Amino acid sequence: MTLSAEEAFRRLTIGETAVLTARTAPPAQPSPRHPEPQTDALLRVAALVAVGAPASAYRSVVQDALRNGARLDDLLGVLVAVSDTVGTPRVVAAAPAIALAAGYDVEAALEHPAAARPISR
Repeated sequence: MTLSAEEAFRRLTIGETAVLTARTAPPAQPSPRHPEPQTDALLRVAALVAVGAPASAYRSVVQDALRNGARLDDLLGVLVAVSDTVGTPRVVAAAPAIALAAGYDVEAALEHPAAARPISR
């Protein structure tokens, strides 16, 4: 049985979290309730930034985004998009963790600027 978005919101509001279990198995085709895999992964990156997640939390989500076609520019776009909402400190804290999860070691690049080279993603 497919619920309308309105019904799903009503059920979530009263604590019926079963609505969320369908989310764990993405359908073959994106739907209004389940975005495309790249968008889904980028949204999860944004959520991690919003909650101030530790650096270790970004690896699998960022790798998922990259596997689904995201680039380092897309990940930067997530930070720009959420910066006004979550605040600059959270964005600044998340930036090196996201870059490292994508294969770009910002700290090493800052220590050795001549050796820094962009990654090809």
